[in-house]
Amino acid sequence: MLKQIDLSRADLNLLVLFETLVEERHVGRAAERLSLSPSAVSHRLGRLRRLLGDPLFLKTPRGVVPTARAIELAAPIADVLTRVRYVIESAEPFDPERSTRRFTIGAPDAVSAVFLPPLLAKLQQSAPGIDISIRQLMPRQGEASPELAWRDALTELEARVMDVAVIPHGDFPARFVRQTLYEDDFVIAMRAGHPFLASPTLENYCAMQHLVVSHGGDPYGFVDNVLAQRGLARRVSLTVPNFMFALAVLAQTDFLAAMPRRFAAMHAARFDAVSVEPPTPLGHFQMSLVVPKVAMMDAGLAWLVAALGSAADASAVSVKGGHWSAN
Repeated sequence: MLKQIDLSRADLNLLVLFETLVEERHVGRAAERLSLSPSAVSHRLGRLRRLLGDPLFLKTPRGVVPTARAIELAAPIADVLTRVRYVIESAEPFDPERSTRRFTIGAPDAVSAVFLPPLLAKLQQSAPGIDISIRQLMPRQGEASPELAWRDALTELEARVMDVAVIPHGDFPARFVRQTLYEDDFVIAMRAGHPFLASPTLENYCAMQHLVVSHGGDPYGFVDNVLAQRGLARRVSLTVPNFMFALAVLAQTDFLAAMPRRFAAMHAARFDAVSVEPPTPLGHFQMSLVVPKVAMMDAGLAWLVAALGSAADASAVSVKGGHWSAN
């Protein structure tokens, strides 16, 4: 028979401390978030170590790092705390009109720039007290497999670093809920009046200077894979870390850049930039909203998922006179 654990020795606040240390990786910042002194955090951490039989967090010059056992426990403890929060929060039904919660949404910048404007409009109308934090997500550099490239996002979801992730991938473990927000493909963006507009051929495309959005500075992108399959190559003259910065650079240079169609339709005109169809197919992708199944018991989070779905529908845009409007 399994040994019964004396839960009277377990303090729920110790699990909250564990969750905070996983997120912050720093005793001082964890103490500030929990309104405790660093010595109180150290004392509670000692109790937690004795309770779980592991050092859990190891000191480094920059803070603390979780042990292998702590990493193993992160998802189950996040699950437990999510269920407890749901029980407590369900005592008072979630009301978006009166809620003052803050939700954290993780997404690549070209994606958050698509759903954020209509989402903020919805919040202003029906949930004025709700706040949003956007966490920029990037795939693992050099990782060709989508499943592995976005694995860090799933880890952060289960550790409650963020509430929802929106990423270009469609195959997730069964413990996650996935909802397709929209499908997209790529266009070629450039400044108005660019010479490429006069003859947008594949030969001219390869002869131009190119800009690639790369968080880590890697100049080799998915377009280069497409060109290589045809025995072609291009010159990547510049990399920048995000798409909005890329639009600002395009407006003042002769660079070309491949960009998601919806992002370009919504934001290119503000930078006096335009877009055309690519001279060779660059593929399409799905944008998926992902959240742990257990977290969907939270009525507030379920509301956010629905709100993001509505925002994605509203971002189905058409360009009219250089501006975008919801269909």
